[in-house]
Order: sequence, then structure tokens, then C-alpha cells
Amino acid sequence: MSAFAFVTPTWDAAPWAAAMRQAAPHLNVRVWPNMGHVNDIQYAACWLPPANVMTGLPNLKVIFSLGAGVDAILADPTLPRHVPIVRVVDPDLTNRMSEFIVMHVLMHHRQQLRLNENQRNGIWQAFTQHAAKDVSVGIMGLGVLGQDAARKLEVMGFQVRGWSRSAKVIAGVDSFAGPEQLNEFLKDTDILISLLPATPETDGIINRDLLSKLSRAGPFAAPILINAGRGRQQNENDILACLDDGTLYGASLDVFTQEPLPKTSRLWNHPKVMVSPHSAADSEPLTICTYIAAQIAAFQKDKSHSNQIDRKLSY
Repeated sequence: MSAFAFVTPTWDAAPWAAAMRQAAPHLNVRVWPNMGHVNDIQYAACWLPPANVMTGLPNLKVIFSLGAGVDAILADPTLPRHVPIVRVVDPDLTNRMSEFIVMHVLMHHRQQLRLNENQRNGIWQAFTQHAAKDVSVGIMGLGVLGQDAARKLEVMGFQVRGWSRSAKVIAGVDSFAGPEQLNEFLKDTDILISLLPATPETDGIINRDLLSKLSRAGPFAAPILINAGRGRQQNENDILACLDDGTLYGASLDVFTQEPLPKTSRLWNHPKVMVSPHSAADSEPLTICTYIAAQIAAFQKDKSHSNQIDRKLSY
């Protein structure tokens, strides 16, 4: 019997192991650090694996990421280089992310923070609402998640534009690609969404310089930021300064440079910010484990697997 191991030192692995046993009863499911005879383990699913754990599995054939990104796996400098890494691409995870993106675009668009404040103060006040067609939403990162969110926002009537490393063709979406087209993408974007993969090239990309290049011609005369990508991509001091001085009108942040977000962070109580605890597209154990079980079955049949990452690109 093939053995499968969960290596998730920062997560409770018990519900994942239970889900994997349900999805693949033929596998011998183990949980680090109690992995038994390591020579039996052929497959592993990870999140922030400790150094030397993965390289200590001599018969490992495939490593699975338990999230849409793989930066938490690639952070291990001892990761065996010959073993393929497969990321999760599942409709449930994609839909959850699109729900989050659409929700926050609409909350800013329909001025929910202002309504919340008025409710707290007992103020009955109607104010101007703008049509979706008058708002430009720009998505940085046009992978599976970004493309799905773009399509759903376009259906709602927003002007949708996207920027990615390589050119993408999406019906109804104005696409830009590469560093040379970034400024052109930014200058007409009213609401900026980041769904970029975590790579050395995207680290720190959301800073004052980038935010200052966004459109100021939109309905609120200042842009809005939504980051559901990775915290390492944002300079939080720059974001706060831009919110304070009006360079930004508002922000929704699901990811942070330090997680959990420290209680001392001003982001918690800033009147222009909505904070969520890295929950935009939570991984549901049975859904993800069913996906992994199907990938293992395909691999055992003909050595095939889909959604293998390119280590050079980090996604």
C-alpha cells in the first residue's frame, strides 16, 4: 500500500488526514512528525515544511501544495529538486476567491464603509451611487483565479483590465503584459486587485510608487486597493501613508507581511480599511483531498499529473 504524508507544522493536520482517508481509502495516510517508515511514503502534501523533512523521504514521487500558491513549499531550501510539485486548481477554490473579489469590489463601489459608519451613528443619508460601467477594475495576475474574477466582474458591467507576466486573451478584458506595459495598465485603473503569484519579481510590488500611478479620475477621485495575493507583495507602511494622505481612497487586505496581523498594526482600526484573516479562498479539506486523490490515481495509471509548477517561475 502506498503511503501519503501530510507535512503541515502550522496547521492542524487531523481534519486533512480524515478527509484524505475518505477520498483515498487505499492510501496509508500519515501525519508529520509521526510518519513511520519514511521509505513507504510516495506522496506528500505540504504547507511550510520544515527543512530536511521532504528530502528525507527517499521514495517521494509527487509533492502537493495545499493551497493555490506554492511559495510556502518553495521556502524550504532543502526541498528535493527532482520531485515534481503540483498545485491545486479546483473550481471550489477558484469560486471562493472570485466571491471574495466580487464582494469587496462591490463593497467599495457601493460605499459600504460609509453605510456602516452611518448606521453606527444613526444617520439616514442617501448619497450618489455610481454605475459599474463608470468604474475600471484592474487585476494584477491573470492565472486561473485572476481570469475567473475578471470574467465575473465583466459580467457585472465593470470595465475590466488585467496585467500579467505574459499576454493573455480574455473576452471583454483589456490585457496588458510585462514590465513595459505596467504603467499603461495602472494609469486607468480605479480599483486595483492583486492576485499575483509570489515570486522574487513581485515581492514589494505594491508600494507608494505603484499606488501613485493609479487613476485619480474615477468616481472617488482616488483609487482603491484589494490584495488577496500574498502579503510579501505589499509595503504596509506605504499603504497606510497613502491612505492617510489621500493617494488611496480605501483598501481591502486579506494578506499581510506578518500573519497573524499584529494587534498593534494600524490597519486593524483604519477607517478606510477592511481586514480579513487570509481567508479569501480557504482550502476546504475534503475538496482539496479529493482533487489530490484524483491526481494520484492519474499518476499511478500513466505517470501523468496536471498543474505541475515551473520552479524557475515559482508558479
